[in-house]
Amino acid sequence: MVERQVPKIEYFDSLDSTNQKLKEMLQDPSLPEFTVVYADYQTAGRGQPGNTWESEKGKNLTFSILIKPDFIDVGEQFAITQLVTLAILDVLRPHCKIVSVKWPNDIYAGDQKLAGILIENSLKGSYIYNSVIGIGLNLNQKTFSAKLPNAVSLSKLTGKEHDVKKTLKLFIKAFANRYIAFAENPDFRKLSADYVEHLYRNKGSHLYKDQNGSFEAEFHEIKPTGQLVLKRSDGSLHSYSFKEVEFII
Repeated sequence: MVERQVPKIEYFDSLDSTNQKLKEMLQDPSLPEFTVVYADYQTAGRGQPGNTWESEKGKNLTFSILIKPDFIDVGEQFAITQLVTLAILDVLRPHCKIVSVKWPNDIYAGDQKLAGILIENSLKGSYIYNSVIGIGLNLNQKTFSAKLPNAVSLSKLTGKEHDVKKTLKLFIKAFANRYIAFAENPDFRKLSADYVEHLYRNKGSHLYKDQNGSFEAEFHEIKPTGQLVLKRSDGSLHSYSFKEVEFII
């Protein structure tokens, strides 16, 4: 049973990667759940495989949090992504009503990227032994690299600065609330419905691109494994794993 406990937050001025640091700390098997590693700056921050995360020092929220979700089967691990993304929306919605989850795990405001997530799970048999969840949230950065044409920060959206450490604590509370409630009553169907309700492009027909070229389709469903199912104009259904389909924005 997951227990509510005061999170252990380790603050660093600079790290290569908060995920990497937290994984190194896991050499101590007694490291408690909800341990957090926060850095003002990451020199080698990572997004999903093949991507990097760029962040101006001290302006944004870059951190990793540990959970030990041994009640979640390997085949149901997408539930972790759903819990994390919804907790981020819990924190952001009071400031910005247009935030949504771009499948599978980016946070968008309109058509602009506000946050990204990297989840690294360690497996033991058929269940998840521990999960290191890395989050990069653009809070107060005003300018972004030309390589990130659709990046935006909460400050740019709201016109005011946001306290980084206060926002971190708000996320920890929001995530703990969702995670513990789910551990006590793991209703995967309800969690998925909540996730779908807040999905970017969950209504209407939009442009996408896969290995065969661009096409128009509408959202159909998210499979328990996390695959995105799109319905094309001819009525055919197509399932995609991450990186197999691109949103044309």
